[in-house]
Amino acid sequence: MPPKSPRDDKPWSKHQPDGPWDAIVIGSGMGGMTTAALLSAVGKRVLVLEQHYVPGGFTHTFNRPGFTWDVGVHAVGEVTTRSMPGRILHRLTDGQLRWASLGSHYEEFYFPDGFRIDFPDNPEQFRANLLAAFPNEAAAIDAYLSQVRDVARAMRGYYLSRFTPKGLASASELIFGRAARRYLAQRTSEVIGALTDDPQLKTVLTAQWAYYGSLLEDSSFAMQALVTKHFWYGGYYPEGGSGEIARQLLGAVAKAGGWTRIRADVEEIMVERGRAVGVRMAGGEEIRAPQVISAAGVLSTLKRLLPPDVERARWVAKAQENIRPAPAHVCLYLGFKGDVAAAGATAANQWFWTVWHSDAKNWEISPDGPLEDAPVLYCSFPSLKDPHHDPGPEQRHTGEVVTFVPWSVFEPWQGSRWKKRGAEYDAFKDRIKDRLLEQFFALRPALRPLLAYAELSTPLSTDTFCRPVAGSIYGIEPTPERFDNPWLRPRSPIPGLFFSGSEVGTVGVIGAMMGGVLAAAAAEPRAMFSYLRGCGRDAFEQAG
Repeated sequence: MPPKSPRDDKPWSKHQPDGPWDAIVIGSGMGGMTTAALLSAVGKRVLVLEQHYVPGGFTHTFNRPGFTWDVGVHAVGEVTTRSMPGRILHRLTDGQLRWASLGSHYEEFYFPDGFRIDFPDNPEQFRANLLAAFPNEAAAIDAYLSQVRDVARAMRGYYLSRFTPKGLASASELIFGRAARRYLAQRTSEVIGALTDDPQLKTVLTAQWAYYGSLLEDSSFAMQALVTKHFWYGGYYPEGGSGEIARQLLGAVAKAGGWTRIRADVEEIMVERGRAVGVRMAGGEEIRAPQVISAAGVLSTLKRLLPPDVERARWVAKAQENIRPAPAHVCLYLGFKGDVAAAGATAANQWFWTVWHSDAKNWEISPDGPLEDAPVLYCSFPSLKDPHHDPGPEQRHTGEVVTFVPWSVFEPWQGSRWKKRGAEYDAFKDRIKDRLLEQFFALRPALRPLLAYAELSTPLSTDTFCRPVAGSIYGIEPTPERFDNPWLRPRSPIPGLFFSGSEVGTVGVIGAMMGGVLAAAAAEPRAMFSYLRGCGRDAFEQAG
């Protein structure tokens, strides 16, 4: 066994046990962890390699004295055993990964002129809230909800069609994915525009676009509908914090004889005689396995991890056509001391819109220009979501304020060292932090005297610790062109190499998880279909 971590219950360390390995998974985000846990569940010995010193990708947490924040798990739907993703997670973790509801409503939206609407934890109340706000738009609201249900049904066939190799893609998508194709090819603006002329209803129906990072004019309607359906029955948060996701999923890998190695920087996927045979680490170490699954993002893999001769292959260039990264983001991490709930903080996420419609996905900022208000602020209070959080006698709580920004503004500093990026960058970062604090406290003034700590994370931190292309938190932007790309599949053209994560699934925590399911099923189809059948609703109803 590998040397023990400082905490004995951590199923990862800087070292690894000896091989042989049945599979290597590059990256420990939600997709990679799911693939590794699923392969482990069917008897494979899996090594997970994570370049960061904390596993979990965008599900990991970080600490400052007295405070702990998540970095990407703010609300997750479909995690109860009434849904397939929830049943898979329940089985993989032996029911040890538990989820707390964010309450009877999981989102609060604040718009100009005092307009507020809450998104609740059941579809009937969601319809009622929409009708109360837009009593003359019943037909449009019902038509929208009907199309959301149609998309959810159609996507089951789409996922089935993604298992097949590229050569059979056309036939499999004709058979299984045809219904979904219509919705994937439509832009959100086209579908919503055909339902209503009310600009405010259009904004409210699509107000959660920041969960996938693409404006109405650009995004695939299927992605918009999937986000709505994802939260049909509310939002949830991992009990014990989002770090529990890695602890439980990677714990399942360790129980099966696998391991997760941190600070493990993969330099190249080794390809011999046209087949993936392992990885070469940054220091030259070679680790071999008959299956390699990259959960580092398809774009990142194609641009950074393939051998030079493979990088020049025609399919690699074709796979990158007509797709682009989703936007980057900044996050203001806040620590409070005091009764934050009495000051306006909630377990539900809070969205503050300064305009009714934004034609720009990013907060337009520059190092030497003025900083206006961000068009949209997304605010989350992790400590209020976790029932196991102990605020202590000082009532310590955490908050996060998120908005999108252009990667191009930060790109000149790419490659600089974390916390050592220079005086110009530090000054720019301080200006952003101060401006966001002012905007946030103008909206929640009672929280200002409770502030004890504030730190800003920029896309450069995302680039350093997670390495997506262009600092994007969501990977490839979910446009119709993305879903029309025949190469974004879990099975690569290179035998033995598979892709996992959100770029072969859909955006978000559960989207990345389902990309992980697709990768595991592509690698071990018979064993995986048998395992997934055991995750059916009937099995859990009988167990209950």
